[in-house]
Amino acid sequence: MKFLLRCRPNTKKPPTGKKVAVVGAGPAGLGAAGVLLCNGHEVHIYDALPEPGGLLIFGIPSFRVPREGVREGVKELAEAGAVFYTSTFVYCGEKPHDHEALRLVKQFVRLEDLVEKYDAVLITTGTWRSREMGIPGEDLEGVYKALDYLFRIYANQLGYLPREEVYPTGRRVLVVGGGLVAVDAAIEAKLQGAEKVVVAYRRTINEAPAGRSTIEKELLARGVEFRELLTPVAFLGERRLERARFVKMRLGPPDKTGRPRPEPVPGSEFEEEFDTALVAVGEAPTPPGRCLGIELNPDGTIKVDEKMQTTKRGVFAAGDVVIGPSLIGKALSSGMKAAQHIHEFLTSS
Repeated sequence: MKFLLRCRPNTKKPPTGKKVAVVGAGPAGLGAAGVLLCNGHEVHIYDALPEPGGLLIFGIPSFRVPREGVREGVKELAEAGAVFYTSTFVYCGEKPHDHEALRLVKQFVRLEDLVEKYDAVLITTGTWRSREMGIPGEDLEGVYKALDYLFRIYANQLGYLPREEVYPTGRRVLVVGGGLVAVDAAIEAKLQGAEKVVVAYRRTINEAPAGRSTIEKELLARGVEFRELLTPVAFLGERRLERARFVKMRLGPPDKTGRPRPEPVPGSEFEEEFDTALVAVGEAPTPPGRCLGIELNPDGTIKVDEKMQTTKRGVFAAGDVVIGPSLIGKALSSGMKAAQHIHEFLTSS
């Protein structure tokens, strides 16, 4: 994430007098800022977390994305004139109440006010909400969203969150899912001292989003069990998780994703003891809310046109809040593309 500025400082275009607010300091927002600054626009970046970087700092382990590289890129943008407003939650409509970042927020700003104040606004708020499985016992103590588990650990390690707010790992940990969040949560559980870590995935290792190579090199090599064709159907316990009930799966015809559909095997249920479960079955978009006539798609992503403008003139959106959960490079590219369209909007209006 170094070299976010898309020009040399001495080749920046002259100031245009136009001001752009970027909501979200993850890959898309930072990438957009680098393009906008080079085109001579004033850029103010708002983020709910206490330092820029988004999931690159607070959700992804440093062995995967070195934090110092992200910080160098942020410093480069700041030296080029970007203004950062951290610990600042931008919301639209009703104030939020269920976002993990709220633990670190110090002030709130209405999106409506930014639209009034700036010549253009770019929303890059990502996919911070973890999907639920919708099975019994998901509200038991000891059952956590894997992304929230990682967020609290890293926020504590960085000095922003007290240790007592970090989810306890336990001795026997179940991780549900086959993507990178599941992989990272399993690795972190091992590092936190768990004696047994099991990753349960409803398809096979060949269909896992994290990839066979990653699972073999990063999980199996660390002693994490990866169990294919298996999914929990209930978490059991009095107040706290004590065990999980599983059902074995088999692969059926392809579903809408093109992958084989996992189907339960009748009569294959069994139970196993666990004291912690980390659910990593996907993330959902987290737009700022509903206001200003900004429309959302059925999947919760922000609706944009071919120029990445929302249904509110002058308000654009990019990154995972538009395209859904993606890799860093795709989100970065989306932000840079939106920035170019914003530049065209500002210089033609």
